[in-house]
Amino acid sequence: MTSAILPNKIRHTFARSRIQVNTSPYQELDFSPLEEMADVEAPLDLVSIADLLRNSFVYPPHSVYRNVKVAASGFNPTQDMYENPQFQYPFQSALAASRPTVASVDGDALLETYHRLLCDAVRNTTAKIKSPWLLQSGGKDSTSMAIAVADVRPDTNCLTYLGGREENEVASARHVARQLGLRHEALVCHPGRAYDRYLAMVPRMPLLTADFALLSYADLATEIRLHHGDGVIDALGADQYFGTPLHSRERILALFARGLRLPQSIFKSRVVSRSFKLCYALATLQMSEFERYFPGSRFSDSEVDELFGWQVSTCSRQRIETFRNEIATADSSEAVRRIAFIINEAANMAKGMYATKAMSLRLVFPYCNEQLRDWIFNHVPNELLIGSGGVNKVLMRQHIAKYFDDLPYVKAKGSFRFDLRGLAQQRYEQVHDFARQAQSLLPGALPWLESHRNHLYNKYFASKFYLLAITLPWLLNRMHGSAKSSVLTHVERIT
Repeated sequence: MTSAILPNKIRHTFARSRIQVNTSPYQELDFSPLEEMADVEAPLDLVSIADLLRNSFVYPPHSVYRNVKVAASGFNPTQDMYENPQFQYPFQSALAASRPTVASVDGDALLETYHRLLCDAVRNTTAKIKSPWLLQSGGKDSTSMAIAVADVRPDTNCLTYLGGREENEVASARHVARQLGLRHEALVCHPGRAYDRYLAMVPRMPLLTADFALLSYADLATEIRLHHGDGVIDALGADQYFGTPLHSRERILALFARGLRLPQSIFKSRVVSRSFKLCYALATLQMSEFERYFPGSRFSDSEVDELFGWQVSTCSRQRIETFRNEIATADSSEAVRRIAFIINEAANMAKGMYATKAMSLRLVFPYCNEQLRDWIFNHVPNELLIGSGGVNKVLMRQHIAKYFDDLPYVKAKGSFRFDLRGLAQQRYEQVHDFARQAQSLLPGALPWLESHRNHLYNKYFASKFYLLAITLPWLLNRMHGSAKSSVLTHVERIT
């Protein structure tokens, strides 16, 4: 498999021109400016690679290439993303127009408007798709989406992913699809198969993210293509304007985030190494409060510096400064978390953007519809966005309740989880070989893998293995003779 991802003979060196790509989910994606970059020696951005290992995504507006910037949510695509780009998130609750009270609105009319606008969004975004597939996690967003899909695109297939033992919402998703008259399929995660499918698409992926559901998405996108689908309906995007309530767990974790540098030997001790919760708590002590809002277990600053062999983590952390003004003016902890969520969206949505591009599939986000978004943000009462006790998406829950009784998603949040420990068990030798080949770029990756091999049964360490498993083969596919010289020159320049 290693040789399958390595590039063909290099034809030419990519011009060092500046490229800017608009990755907003509110428009049809166009990665055509990047089409030549998979076959040429484009300059890699080492700080962006550090971003991937520290946070699982690249801080926008940067990308894994030094000469490519992305205009993600919060950035005006008419700006020059190379020269002091300005981030502004216009959907903080405090910026909304005066919303009506619950007592002043007709609840039935409100639900009818929501359903009509969502149906319009589905109809418009899927107009160019002949055989659409809805990624149906079984959660609120995909269930509400399925209701609209059944009305305007009843030819849609629903696909649910069973990624691990933590949650199993296949039964709930299947029940929803069948009640609505939609066809339903389920795909059970096999880590090795998903990884092989990812490696096969690496040469065709325009950019890189290491989102913890990327392999799930690669698995799903390949499955859809094998079933002759030509488009994917993704139910992401509603959190932007519905809001993201901050619960007690997030508040406590934020208090523990202190940006400390702990000796890594602590994590290998007999007691700590066997406990995911202890590892997670100690890892939180090493993070900044803001970056703790990003999901998953990732490499600490000191670990990233060891992976690279120089202090690159400082450069990665400095990228938060782009968002500092918005963070400073946020009027609540929920508002700060919403900013973190929007930044992380660069990875959360990018995983689908890059995977579907590699499989020549259309990707649409019906919740990312301006008319639907603006109506919900400005005309839905606060209590129907985030309710008492931090219950989120109350209006969406009411929409679902018109069609279904209580469903399991109310008790457990759904997601495309992935068997991280299974991946480490099935693909350790393969990733070890990638690390050996990439020693000129990440000299510490091989020692890390070898010293942690016996700890990968713990999901905390398996998560870091996952980040290397995603990053290394993509870099190897782009990193060749003169590119290695470019990397070394870049190291000298930024240090």
